[in-house]
Amino acid sequence: MFKAILGLPATVWLLGLVSLFNDSASELLYPLVPLYLASVLMAGPKTLGIIEGIAEATSSLLKLFSGVLADRTASTKRWVVGGYSLAALARPLLAFASSWPVVLVLRFADRAGKGLRTSPRDALLAQSVEPTQRGLAFGLHRAMDNAGAVIGPLLATGLLALEMPLRDIFLWTAVPGAMAIALAACIREPSSAQQPQRIPFQWNLHGFPPVFKRYLLVLALFTLGNSSNMFLLLRAKELGLPDYQVPLLWALVSTTAMLFSTPLSALSDRLGRQRLILSGWVVYGLFYLLLGLNGGHAWLLWPLFAGYGLFMAATEGAEKALVADLAPTALLGTAYGWFNLTAGIMLLPASLLFGGLWQIAGPALAFGIAAGCALLAALLLHYWVMRTPAVIPVATSTLEEEPCNSPPG
Repeated sequence: MFKAILGLPATVWLLGLVSLFNDSASELLYPLVPLYLASVLMAGPKTLGIIEGIAEATSSLLKLFSGVLADRTASTKRWVVGGYSLAALARPLLAFASSWPVVLVLRFADRAGKGLRTSPRDALLAQSVEPTQRGLAFGLHRAMDNAGAVIGPLLATGLLALEMPLRDIFLWTAVPGAMAIALAACIREPSSAQQPQRIPFQWNLHGFPPVFKRYLLVLALFTLGNSSNMFLLLRAKELGLPDYQVPLLWALVSTTAMLFSTPLSALSDRLGRQRLILSGWVVYGLFYLLLGLNGGHAWLLWPLFAGYGLFMAATEGAEKALVADLAPTALLGTAYGWFNLTAGIMLLPASLLFGGLWQIAGPALAFGIAAGCALLAALLLHYWVMRTPAVIPVATSTLEEEPCNSPPG
């Protein structure tokens, strides 16, 4: 496997380094936002749900928009660079936020940057490797992304231990953000990228096979139970975890995902994407059940959150690789746009529902409903989505039939 990893194109490695620096900045800030809202701005779970739901939903709409334009212009780099730049500029400005609506605006800008870059970046990754290496490429990218997500919370933990004010910590996110912009500017698009497409965009997913549409529907159900991860950190704090350990707990999640993303995603190249995704969704459901039913045993948070990292490692790369397996090559950017839209647009109702249930009926019901959505989605993925042979596009955009349980690619 190490030889295969080292043999991946420079574009894959460069995109991984960009994500490493970007996530170092993003995850330095991410676990501190709930603390900032609760301790400085005196806002509760419902406000957190509004902020994260609106920000992530907007990001998802832009992911579809940028994916369609990437196909039509046959260009991905401009969207990648622009998206990382917008996020890098917005994050340090949180230091000057004096009310939660200002936090909403800045989180909106941060997530808008993510929306502009994600689908073109995913299409660029898929175009840069052979179909039999898609899981490996996406797994390596996710591993480096999660490496940044380890560095960020560890930095946050150290700065909090030194009693640095939250506003000063926010300002430090400008440094890795600038590095991400510089590296993104060095990206070269593959010479094999498709010519500009003039296919009219349609909201009915015209041109995509039925199995891809079923996959999106089940993904929407899963995401309905997958609200903002900030609720997990809020739950950990409620169960008695000290403030300075909250970023450290999130670093554990990212460390686990970093270590296992590449081998598990590469495994999907041989065993099939469905098995990895199915296993990950079941782990997610069990994690939410146990976290919601935890009666105050703070020590259980550490093995539980490590399990959550395994869920991320098993699914993040495999879910994206499956998109490239199922979508026509000429519509790859649009396909990732639809995937990212589906995975993100449901975060608004999911976060609002989760925050509302928590505030009205308590965390046990909120976490229980989320777990139910995940387990039902896992059943539908196995018995409905892949019930017939999957349609796999080849490089010429001609469709051919392959058994759904055979290794993709």
